Amino acid sequence: MMKAILALEDGTTFSGIAFGARGTTDGEVCFNTSMTGYQEILTDPSYKGQIVTMTYPLIGNYGVNDQDVESWAPHVAGFVIRELSPVVSNWRADRSLHEYLEQNGIPGIQGIDTRALTKKLRVRGSMAGCLTTAGLTPEEAVARAKAWGGMEGRDYVSAVTHKEPFLWDPEDKDSAAFSLTQAPVAPNPRQVRLAMPAADIPIVAYDFGMKYNILRRLRQKGFRVQVVPAHTPAAEVLKYKPAGVFLSNGPGDPAALTGIVREVKTLVDTGIPIFGICLGHQILGQAFGGRTFKLKFGHRGGNQPVKDLESGRVEITSQNHGFAVDAASLPADVSVNRINLNDQTVEGLRHRNRPVFCVQYHPEASPGPHDSTPLFDEFRTLIERRG
Repeated sequence: MMKAILALEDGTTFSGIAFGARGTTDGEVCFNTSMTGYQEILTDPSYKGQIVTMTYPLIGNYGVNDQDVESWAPHVAGFVIRELSPVVSNWRADRSLHEYLEQNGIPGIQGIDTRALTKKLRVRGSMAGCLTTAGLTPEEAVARAKAWGGMEGRDYVSAVTHKEPFLWDPEDKDSAAFSLTQAPVAPNPRQVRLAMPAADIPIVAYDFGMKYNILRRLRQKGFRVQVVPAHTPAAEVLKYKPAGVFLSNGPGDPAALTGIVREVKTLVDTGIPIFGICLGHQILGQAFGGRTFKLKFGHRGGNQPVKDLESGRVEITSQNHGFAVDAASLPADVSVNRINLNDQTVEGLRHRNRPVFCVQYHPEASPGPHDSTPLFDEFRTLIERRG
């Protein structure tokens, strides 16, 4: 067993056992409170540049499969856990978590006190860190953590967006929901899927680091989704003649995306229906004239309570973000219609005069609860009402 070190910019070090790839990585150390879904977390592009700590103590017990990935590659900088399960037990597993990280060049550390690390991050806030399985001394690792800097000002969107536009799942092979069955199914029970409606509403989806389950959900609601790279001009988007525009999640500092914000503002001014999630929400907040700020330690996990101020309903949501929209910076024609019940930060916006709305969390989940899935229906209804 190889030794590994996680070092923080404040000089704190944690010693543990290496797994995954051998090497050294730097990034922002953060934590996720989800009990399951580590594969989806690893492949969520929103984690680009981050060393992710799982607070649940046992990780890896159901392995990794080829179907539940949320993007074209894993994007975390490093992975921190309390204990790596020595056994992989799931009929859908294709490989172990250790093998998956090793194949994709991502170092991991296990055997550290993740509760102590999480408490430190909650008190001090997210910090720059260095994870090494390559023999660095603790002093060298701390120096690398200090040299990394912070997340502010970093544009990671350009690194994770697809480089070329594409039509999502034109043959309807990848979007339908799974159907659980007790009967023997040939040739592969993994492929048993529910029927879907016709793809009768064309939309354009901006890929700022989009999770695939967003695309699956959109297709399940009858959207034909044309995906475009993050820096696509508004004029190019409109050439597709979409009935609506979707703005995806993604990594990094939203304040660094001034060019993207400008193009989205152009789309807002056209009056086309727009729905944004996570980074898309933060981009819309800026396009409306507002500002964003960095949260102390962010919201990451599958149990974040959000209150819908329009209905009074509380949703348990899946979240992954380190920045938020400043409510006080928004103009009068933008309504804050959802708040986080833990810290009262903005979780949803609706424009009073335009068919535009957005949420800070992930209604597609993966992993997480499905309380917010009806937001995709709301987007469809918004488009249909405009004829």
